[in-house]
Amino acid sequence: MKKETAEILKFVFYKTVPVMTGYLFLGAAYGVLMSVSGFSPWWAVAMSVFVYAGSLQYVGVNLLTAASSPLTAFLMGLMVNARHIFYGISMLGKYAETGKVKPYLIAGLTDETFSVVCSLDVPKNQSASKVYFWITFANHLYWICGTAAGAFLGEFIPFDTSGIDFALTALFTVIFVEQWRSTKEHTGAVLGISASALCLLIFGSEIFIPISMAVIAAVCIVLYFAKKREAHKERGSRNG
Repeated sequence: MKKETAEILKFVFYKTVPVMTGYLFLGAAYGVLMSVSGFSPWWAVAMSVFVYAGSLQYVGVNLLTAASSPLTAFLMGLMVNARHIFYGISMLGKYAETGKVKPYLIAGLTDETFSVVCSLDVPKNQSASKVYFWITFANHLYWICGTAAGAFLGEFIPFDTSGIDFALTALFTVIFVEQWRSTKEHTGAVLGISASALCLLIFGSEIFIPISMAVIAAVCIVLYFAKKREAHKERGSRNG
């Protein structure tokens, strides 16, 4: 193994240990859920390899057991993972020069991978594209390993799966709290909570997600141009 690759893997492991801890348990919970729902362990592993969508995979168990139509599955997937559009756009700059690994980086961009990469300072002696690739691959592998362990154990050990689907919500909550504590700017977080709560009250739990996403996007655009206009005025006053 080349010295550069060894250094990258060491750096990546250090950065992804929290994700590994969460993914092994959450993946195992998903594997158990698939097993007790009557699916072969190989189906659970295949879902984690090719779908790799966290919360959508939990929802997917119900879609599969209910034999939902492809259109229903598509719309549900769009609503559950619509948030990827927003933070995916913010990664365009970081992933601009990643070359042939870019498609995989896009496909493997989960909430947790984003939380690691978005504020990551890559060491100057390491390739950014390789670091991003190995972080994405490592997190993907953690999820697959957890899924496989849970799915195969679920074949032999009886589990009470009551409340197991709340595990992913718990991880999202922990990530949100950590990001809140790590920054002094909370405008986005407050906006997201306020818009989601308001839309939930007005439109109900069935359709509030896409509507709240649209509201958040609209407000962010307005705030962006407002700040841009203020910065332009400040530059004009200094020049004057």
